[in-house]
Amino acid sequence: MQKSKLWTKDFLAVSLTSFFVFVIFYMLTVTLPLFATDELHASKQSLGLIVTIFLVSGIVFRPLAGKWMTTLGQKKVLLIGVLIFLIGSILYMNIHSLSALLLLRVLHGIGFGMSTTATGAIVANVIPEQRKGEGMGYYATFMNLAMVVGPFVGLTLTNTLGHTAVFTVAVVSSVLAVVCSLVLRVPEVQASSATNEIQPAKGLAAFFEYRSLPISVAGLVVAFSYASVISFVSIYAKEMGFTQASSFFFVVYAVCLLASRPFTGKWFDQYGENSVVYPSILSLAIGIFLLSQATTSWVFLLAGAFIGLGFGTITSSFQSIAVKKASPHRRGVATATFFVFFDSGMGLGSFLLGILSTAAGYKGMYMFCSIIALLAIAVYLVLHGRKSQKQRIISQNESLGK
Repeated sequence: MQKSKLWTKDFLAVSLTSFFVFVIFYMLTVTLPLFATDELHASKQSLGLIVTIFLVSGIVFRPLAGKWMTTLGQKKVLLIGVLIFLIGSILYMNIHSLSALLLLRVLHGIGFGMSTTATGAIVANVIPEQRKGEGMGYYATFMNLAMVVGPFVGLTLTNTLGHTAVFTVAVVSSVLAVVCSLVLRVPEVQASSATNEIQPAKGLAAFFEYRSLPISVAGLVVAFSYASVISFVSIYAKEMGFTQASSFFFVVYAVCLLASRPFTGKWFDQYGENSVVYPSILSLAIGIFLLSQATTSWVFLLAGAFIGLGFGTITSSFQSIAVKKASPHRRGVATATFFVFFDSGMGLGSFLLGILSTAAGYKGMYMFCSIIALLAIAVYLVLHGRKSQKQRIISQNESLGK
């Protein structure tokens, strides 16, 4: 039986849109703390707010974007989101105080929340049903590549040309995201079926997909632990004298992730999500633990390898599970639900771990986060893993005629 085509123009367009948005997100996440300390003379305690405020504004608008997609259509919400994101990127050029930076992060977070919620919903409809795990894995690879390209370009430009060059790249990437969004074709039937043929959900159900809540809670715990990496690894590397290695941390991350990608997506579809999720969370925990013990550059980079194998696979797997739980017309809401919890974990982690790092140091913070990552295994097992295993056994027995 011939497989349905995965690599279509629309799949590439939505994946590239997501890539350019996330390049900016990750580039600014690792460089803005440096900008705030170097140019705005911000205190160490306030650095976590740069990420937290951004994510909080995105969290607020994600469920709204999910609801709007059922009425306005997915492409319109995407275009509004990327245009807001472009305006925010341009405004970084004229920031001269911490308060102005934090206000701008609110606007930028709104654009980020709307655009990434829309791309997550659109790609779920573009991917053939029988290749959902594989397709979501490759889609996540674009985000994971952004996780590498963004910090690498940002830190390299910061160390060579300065912060203005970083903001210029952010504007260019935003323009490319808008172009890709315009090229993207989203069948109108997706919006019309949701509004005309199916009774709209009311109350909280209009904003949240309840069937996606368990995996979303597990995602929150994972994101909390990962916030220690994305928010503080550049500052930690500078403190430890790993400035050159910090640029390559996410390169190692990407190499290991890309090496595993051809297998993990297929394993997800063939053997079930548990076969991928458990080792991925364990790999993340090992990587964060290695960060807490890093005294040399090679240990620092080895940590990046384990984190790349773990976190990059977890995000695509969890998002795929969240989408699979929802009916087709609710995929936008399911995507919003997952990212509300995921971003909440990142935002809460960035804020609380900034306080913890002040009291316990970065090594103590990373040790704590490695324990939180291990805790995520238990959370996933209780909320989803056991049920998933039972369902898989039932399906196997039915296929064998038992």
